[in-house]
Amino acid sequence: MLPQNMGSETNIKLPFSFILFSLIALVLSQVLLLVNGQLMATGSFRIPVIWSSAHLLVLGWALMAAMGAMYQLVPVAFLTNIWNEKFGFIQFFVTAVGITSFSGMLYWSPQQAVIPGILTLLGILMFLFQMFMTLKKQAKPTILTAFVGSALICLLITILLGITLIYSLKTGFAGEYYQSNFKAHLLMGLTGWFTLLIFGFSYKMVPMFSLSHGFPMVHAKYVLTFYVAGLIVSLISFFSNNSLLLKIGFFLLLLGFSIFSWHISIIIKKRLKKTLDKPFTFAIVSIGLANVIHFVAFILLWSNHFATLAGPLVYAYLLLWIVLSIVSYLYKIVPFLWWTFKYSKEIGKTKVPTLKEMMNEKIVPSLFTLFIGAILAVFFALTFHITFLFNIGQSILSIAFIIIAISILRVLKK
Repeated sequence: MLPQNMGSETNIKLPFSFILFSLIALVLSQVLLLVNGQLMATGSFRIPVIWSSAHLLVLGWALMAAMGAMYQLVPVAFLTNIWNEKFGFIQFFVTAVGITSFSGMLYWSPQQAVIPGILTLLGILMFLFQMFMTLKKQAKPTILTAFVGSALICLLITILLGITLIYSLKTGFAGEYYQSNFKAHLLMGLTGWFTLLIFGFSYKMVPMFSLSHGFPMVHAKYVLTFYVAGLIVSLISFFSNNSLLLKIGFFLLLLGFSIFSWHISIIIKKRLKKTLDKPFTFAIVSIGLANVIHFVAFILLWSNHFATLAGPLVYAYLLLWIVLSIVSYLYKIVPFLWWTFKYSKEIGKTKVPTLKEMMNEKIVPSLFTLFIGAILAVFFALTFHITFLFNIGQSILSIAFIIIAISILRVLKK
């Protein structure tokens, strides 16, 4: 094994490597979708261009951004330094090459995406190993450890299911389970890996950004218990084709998310900070939006419309919950990381900008409101198959994403 690094702080080049790559992937995914995504408005989701764009967004942006954030936040949240930073840079290179080639192959020739998919899997396995070795050193595991550990397990299952799907597409292996594997892949990736990870780090970042103290944490164990139970029951229902189990699973997911929303509201009420920062406010808004989506999905299970609305709901969940959460937190994390790296040692020696001056938050309310509006426009376009509305919404969304990426990158010039 590689030796443990002895530094107490993560080399800022490591998390920023992931974040910068993720921003490039974000812009590319939206341009690709804008140019070729009109077929989504007719209800066509399982086509190469959509696969490519979706994986650029989910793997290239959301996953890489989450990895970068974890390289910085895990030492802070769990009071233990990263196991090996050199290994982290190698893992970044392998994962970046894997995701780039995998997304490209999904566009040009999905049947040939097995090898790039395996390379992506290798990069993710390296990340999982890095996190396992890091978390293993934690003196006393906490509920945050349980959330992050459960999320990492879901990530592994998601990638294994994804490789199985590509292999099945190429060879016909386990073809009778293709639909079940596909549903499980989405479930474990979106509601498993990303949601559990956001849950875990929200319990660290919400009190930090709101200056909250004296709040109970007992609710967190119920959030984890019900949500993981919902994942397991829903997963079983996909392979057993049992509609009752699916309803029970979705109810448990709704219950777990509702308790999380309630718990976050309790934490916010205990804050010392009277006015919340604008990006952080939208992170809280994303929780409410996701709770509504969970509720709508559960209600639709009792009707005949769930199958036709599943695609738009997955889109809304991905954009309004996962993407909005990550973007909102990046607006807080990136300026803090860069300010700490560049100016923390200069305090008292020379004039340095304040943390508030690192990011122009004045544009956040209008930009993020426009962002949410564009997502809703695309959602309704997908629901009612309105190509014109899709083009308008996706155009606005792509512009918003580009502005978001540029505004985050501009922090590095401060």
